Amino acid sequence: MPDDHTPQSWEARANAYSLYGFTDLPTIKDRGAVVLTHGEGPYVFDVHGRKYLDANSGLWNMVAGFDHPGLAEAAKAQYDRFPGYHAFFGRMADKTVELSERLIEVSPFERGKVFYTNSGSEANDTLVKMLWFLGHVEGQPQRRKILTRKNAYHGVTAVSASMTGKPYNSVFGLPLDGFLHLTCPHYWCEGHDGETEEQFTARLAQELEDTIAREGADTIAAFVAEPVMGAGGVIPPSEGYFQAIQPILKRHGIPLVSDEVICGFGRTGGLWGCDTYGFTPDAIISSKNLTAGYFPMGAVILGPELTDRLQAASEAVEEFPHGFTASGHPVGSAVALKAIELIVDGGLIDRVREMTPKLEQGLRDLAAKHPNIGETRGVGFMWALEAVQDATTKAPFPPELSISEQIANACTDRGLICRPLGQAIVLCPPFILTDDQLDELLAKLDDALEAVFAAVA
Repeated sequence: MPDDHTPQSWEARANAYSLYGFTDLPTIKDRGAVVLTHGEGPYVFDVHGRKYLDANSGLWNMVAGFDHPGLAEAAKAQYDRFPGYHAFFGRMADKTVELSERLIEVSPFERGKVFYTNSGSEANDTLVKMLWFLGHVEGQPQRRKILTRKNAYHGVTAVSASMTGKPYNSVFGLPLDGFLHLTCPHYWCEGHDGETEEQFTARLAQELEDTIAREGADTIAAFVAEPVMGAGGVIPPSEGYFQAIQPILKRHGIPLVSDEVICGFGRTGGLWGCDTYGFTPDAIISSKNLTAGYFPMGAVILGPELTDRLQAASEAVEEFPHGFTASGHPVGSAVALKAIELIVDGGLIDRVREMTPKLEQGLRDLAAKHPNIGETRGVGFMWALEAVQDATTKAPFPPELSISEQIANACTDRGLICRPLGQAIVLCPPFILTDDQLDELLAKLDDALEAVFAAVA
């Protein structure tokens, strides 16, 4: 279904004046961009009137759909009342104060404080600056190293991209020094022959212990982890992973930070991913579902210990010298308060829990039907199907086939938007999905898989 390539088409205009991020450029050359005009519920519509079920929730975040009246009304009312401000110099909008109270209330922390950004990338960047600030003021300037995992995704600023364990960042000369990437906790992919999942988890815990011993605990500022790796391809941790690593970190005085940009506010079926996997971190990074995608906003949510330390360090130098013009934006705060209400009290997280078994069973049925699906993995409303050339050996398709891109394009042709990641297809639908819409998603995905696998067999 190639789009219009005539000089004045929307697709040609997009190509002429816009740069695309994280986009397969051969697809754009062959098919053109998809230029969208509006959305209704979980559907989006392009300039040609074509309708797509967006099983990607925009970019994980449009969990209440694309035309929720309550979210739009919250934004409009706040624009009329107080359209913009900052959180500098001891001044802050009342809605931002309310949001901070609400975030601590729904967090795993008995108390804490919140610092606002415009995105998850900026929130992770801010977290690292907080930790470096603490090291400097507390007399430990060497405590700067950040531990994350290979295949993790934490953002695109120079610092957050350094946290991201993806090889593509090498084209920027990243990571920066002091950002260390441990083994990805993906048992299906990273487990050794004959190694049980329990043994795999123990090996990763020992790797952490060995890394701390080699680097020096007093040089490590934090361990940052997504409860489920999102842009790594929806990778849940191996069994008992966080229960194995957290005691090691505590023993060495290293904070554990839960990057909940994707997992937070219901995506895993728990309010937080750390709830789903049974651990309490020292800080949480939030964005995306925080505003249900209706406003760009991120937050660093600090637990009690880091709150106290940062407060004391800031008082020692009279300020925390960091912030953004739109930090704690009053419209974003109003939207976030409404989004949290919808997720927590308005039935959206309940819908995820209700629909998850049907989504999981439907995807497992597709995997059983298509022998070129090697693994079905996920939790809640975030899942991935891993394409393989040989399911027995787990041998991938040749990279030049761009198998997941082919599947995603075949889905687009059928009116379904999903995301290719490596050789996997990722599905993270909006929380408002109905039973009929889930049936539509599964049927269109089935048809796309059938067509692509038949063509490459």
